[in-house]
Amino acid sequence: MNQLISKDSWQYREVNRRAPSLPTFSNALIELVEAGHPVMAGTADLQYSNGLNEFAQRFPERFVQFGISEQNMVSAAAGMATTGVIPYVATFASFLALLCCEQIRMDVAYCRQPVRLIGHHTGISLGFYGTSHHATEDIAITRSIANLAVVSTADGPALAAALKATVDYPLPIYFRIHRGHDPVVYDNGVDFQLGKGIVHGIGNDVTIIAAGYPVHGAKKAMEELNEAGYSVGLIDMHSIKPLDEEAILEASARSKIILTVEEHNIIGGLGGAVAEVLAEKGKGARLVRHGIRDEYSLIAPPTHLYRHYRLDAAGIRAVLLETIEGASA
Repeated sequence: MNQLISKDSWQYREVNRRAPSLPTFSNALIELVEAGHPVMAGTADLQYSNGLNEFAQRFPERFVQFGISEQNMVSAAAGMATTGVIPYVATFASFLALLCCEQIRMDVAYCRQPVRLIGHHTGISLGFYGTSHHATEDIAITRSIANLAVVSTADGPALAAALKATVDYPLPIYFRIHRGHDPVVYDNGVDFQLGKGIVHGIGNDVTIIAAGYPVHGAKKAMEELNEAGYSVGLIDMHSIKPLDEEAILEASARSKIILTVEEHNIIGGLGGAVAEVLAEKGKGARLVRHGIRDEYSLIAPPTHLYRHYRLDAAGIRAVLLETIEGASA
């Protein structure tokens, strides 16, 4: 297997300690229950990785531990939804979107059940757990399923806002979230609206369209280049489906370049979604997709992988400069 550092190194030992929980997820569900919503939660033996242990302690009658049976969990959630409850079921994104694709398609989406599918530890965030645990195809899979919305939030506050704003949404949603200790983008709150991106800046040279974990690095790179005299904007496209086509078209009419940034294969992901809009309706802007090329990601600590694939702030900044300079050459 390909890997960037040895399993004998301290980096390997450090990254393979138990990851922090995702208290934002659990706390948001607790608040929804306290507000009177008929929320149920379930997981496939990962309540300590996704933070649902806190929800389970508070509302044990509303929690189901399915064990390592992800496909059964998704089908059971569809059944729960027919009784009037709103099920939130969570597991690693690689297992949920890939292993459970048939159950999501037939039991949940085809039947139009309001199940909330929480795919956590997305992209390359599981590092040394390897290819079986990396989720770099999940956007491509889920956004191709009819009736299924796809949301990729940048941090904890955005996730909480998204969960609360969509509690009454009548169709299923796939939430693509990270590890639970993401750098904060929205420290002053966030106005989440399904189908609407969040504009962080207007750019004449480049508009970055990012989703999920890379939003933080993209925002930092934007700020650094703007200080250096460039004109760079940013849209947090947290709602991948439905997609904010209006924001994309406005950016394409204004900017010379659209740069999509995602922790995902560039085929079929956010870049593909933006490309479809630009191909049919866009004007002017050149599209550059930045993410993981058409390959299986390497195996290493997440920090090393983000640096290797240039998905950290420094990497995104370098890609921006290369793109701008290439366009003017």
